[in-house]
Amino acid sequence: MTLNKKIIAERKKNGLTQEELADLVKVNARTIQRIESGESVPRKFTLKAIAAAFHISLEELMTEPPPPGNESIINPPASGFDKEEATHFLSLFCISCFSYLLLPYIHFLIPAYLLKKRKEQNPEVLRFARQVIRTQVYWVIAMMLVFLFILLLNFIFRFYLDNGYHINYLFPFFVMYLLNIILITINLRKAKRFDFN
Repeated sequence: MTLNKKIIAERKKNGLTQEELADLVKVNARTIQRIESGESVPRKFTLKAIAAAFHISLEELMTEPPPPGNESIINPPASGFDKEEATHFLSLFCISCFSYLLLPYIHFLIPAYLLKKRKEQNPEVLRFARQVIRTQVYWVIAMMLVFLFILLLNFIFRFYLDNGYHINYLFPFFVMYLLNIILITINLRKAKRFDFN
């Protein structure tokens, strides 16, 4: 059974119209019509959304059922997990952390949004991506603590030591920015060499 026929069969088995399936998958009805007629091949994230709408895994959707009477013959599933695509995603995910150059205090929301939008199922990819986000959150906290410490020192110098000396914020600012460049680069290198079991 071809993929488009499997989608039709699953849709009917679930009692869904093309329009209802389109709403669940968040595409227009014409896209579902083209997929079911075989005019277009759906992208992987669309296939994942279709499988989720049917409450089955992507592998189940991609696997052909055995022919009647030959239950012992099982076709292997089509590529369930694409390591190259996951490595590419993780690399782009790490690069998205460079948004701190423009949004230094809330930049970690961008990779968090990318991860949520992807709806990643692989636990290793999720673990690595969450670790990258945690690193960026820790960087923001560390930067704020450094600035608060400098503020405290400047306050002490001014009001308790009656000293005209004060610490400039630019040096720690650039040090923290450089530190984050190093952290992101390390994670990017790890992403490119990521070993999926």
